[in-house]
Formats: sequence, structure tokens, C-alpha cells
Amino acid sequence: MDTLFANPSLSALNLPSTLHPTTTTPPPLSLRFRPPRRPNPSLSATSSALQNQPQSESESESNPLQFSTYDQDETYGEVRAIIGSRALDHSAGRPGMEYLIEWEDDHAPTWVPGDLTAGDVVAEYESPWWTAAKKADDRALKEILDSADGRDVDAVDSDGRTALLFVAGLGSEPCVRILLEAGADVDHRDNVGGLTALHMAAGYVRPGVVKLLTEFGADPVAGDERGRTPLDLAREVLNATPKGNPVQFARRLGIESVIKNLEGAIFEYAEVQEIMERRGKGSNVEYLVKWKDGGDNEWVKAPLIAEDLIKDFEDGLEYAVAECVTGRRDGEGGKSEYLVKWTDIEEATWEPEENVDPELIKEFESSGQEGATRLSMNETG
Repeated sequence: MDTLFANPSLSALNLPSTLHPTTTTPPPLSLRFRPPRRPNPSLSATSSALQNQPQSESESESNPLQFSTYDQDETYGEVRAIIGSRALDHSAGRPGMEYLIEWEDDHAPTWVPGDLTAGDVVAEYESPWWTAAKKADDRALKEILDSADGRDVDAVDSDGRTALLFVAGLGSEPCVRILLEAGADVDHRDNVGGLTALHMAAGYVRPGVVKLLTEFGADPVAGDERGRTPLDLAREVLNATPKGNPVQFARRLGIESVIKNLEGAIFEYAEVQEIMERRGKGSNVEYLVKWKDGGDNEWVKAPLIAEDLIKDFEDGLEYAVAECVTGRRDGEGGKSEYLVKWTDIEEATWEPEENVDPELIKEFESSGQEGATRLSMNETG
């Protein structure tokens, strides 16, 4: 995989070096949707495994003891197998796993921290999963998930990375879909840089995966530990990719497609009706925009807004809704000006052609009023 010299935190994934950036352009964007989250079969499998454990008569008659928490002062027998797994809460910066151990004796299955579980037992359980993830082997991943072995689809490695982060960086759409349909956390962050699967797909230039993740509800404005969104990261990669180099041409096309996908996910093709306020300085400038579709006003970063709208706002132009054009005249330098009637302003005003909706001009000119209006104005001075 090409080195992401602008993003060393991404390069730390150690993905196979034989991979190359996506060179094909994905199909045109469609409106974003958020499919309902599927039930997590790994959780139901764990529940099933627990419910099928043998119970004594006393346990059956009262509150059944289906599993217990590990007690370092208690004595346990030999391990029979791992029948479930779950990721620890890594928000405190301590990623890790717990395993549900089935014992050779009659002791109830017990949740044991990964660092207290025999390495060979953990390896036998975990190796097939991580091998499938790091090779983006969709068939192997599906087979493991279908085996109902109580596996947590959000299992983490020592850096807090899930299988979803690996396959997203590798660009495997089949693997991404399998994991998401199994209930994987689409916005899980690793413990190295606070990166999500969408950061991985954006940084490694995987347009198809970016589109798929956003369709499943991935947060396109989630910031990493440095505050960079996936869109920020994609722009960094684009700026670091040389222009005019034929070898990099396909890569630049891929990055531009990633950026387009992310921008579409952020604003879902809503159009700006007007800019209302401005805040911030330099690269942090944002504008409070009013949407044409009636959505709530939002603060939007300057690069995501049409330049002409920003220029109009910065030049102090006021926004209004035009009803129709009622006249035309030659302005300064022979440029056309049109008399515009507004829906929310009582008095009609003369506006330069570039400020008038072309459709209204076309409607005015086709109405046959243009000649009479110009003649009247010339006669009256």
C-alpha cells in the first residue's frame, strides 16, 4: 500500500504492501440513508451458549447461575474451550478483551480477562478471526460469524482496532457489509489516533467503502484525537499527492471521489438558501446557513459552501426571493440590468444580470415585454 506520508497514524496499520489504491470511479452518489441496525448474532450466540450450560437442580429452581465473573481467589479447573468474547470499554484508554471460559469441571462458565487467559487458548480462538480480517477474507469472516461461537464482532486488538477498521482500510466492500450486517459498531474509534472505519477508508482512498459506511450511518464529521474529520483527512491526502504525475493521476481521482462522497454524506445534497452569519478565522471559518429544504440552520465550514454565496455574503449583499422580471435596461458598460419584483420586498429593484435567476430572465424575454419596456424607459430617460 502506498505510504500515506501525510498521515503516519494510518500507516501504522501495517496493511499488506501488495495492495494499491482504488483506481476505478464508483457509481454516481445517491441520497444517504441509514438502514436499521441488524441484531448482533454474536451477542445472541453468546446468550444461547450460556442458556445451554448444564445447571444443578437448585440453580434451576431458583435464579439460574448461567455464568460468573472471574475471582482470582477462586480455584478453577482445566479450560475446555472459549465459548464467548466481549470487548472491554476502551474509553479509558485500556483496550482489551474478556473471554467466556467453559471449564472441564462443573463450574459455571466464567468471564476471564484476556491477559489472565492462557495465550494458546486465546490464539486458537482469535487467530482465524484476525487472519480473515487482515486478509479481507469475506468468506472466512462470514463462516466464523455463522458458527455461533459467541464472538464479539467488535473484538479489539492491542491498539483497540476492530476487524471493521482493517477491512475498511483494505477496501473490501464485501467484508465491510458482512461486519456491519452482523452489528459491528460503525463509529468505533481505535486507541492509537481515535480513528474510525470512515477515517481508514478515506485515508487509504477507498471510495466504495466510504459510500457503504455512510449508507450504514457512519458519522462523516467524527473527529480523531487531533480533531480531523474523515473529510479533513481526505483533503490532507489530496494535498500531499503530486499533481501532473501520470502515476498519481488515478490516485487523485480516487481521493476526489472520496471527498465527493463525504461531502454528499454530510449535507445530503441540501441546497443553501442563504448565509446568515460568519464565525472563526483562517481555515476555521464557518458560516451559519439556511437550507432551502427547511432543515435546521447549521454552521458549515467554508470549503463546503459555494464560493459565489460566500462572496455575496462577504460583499454585504442581502438575500430575497424574486417573483418575476418586469423590465430591462442597459447599465454601465453596456451590461444588461433587470427590474426585479420581489416576493418579500415591496419595491422592485434594478439588478445586474448575474444577480438574476436565468429562468426568470428567459420567462421575461419570451413574454414579448422586453421591447416595450426598453422603449418606455428610453422615452422617459
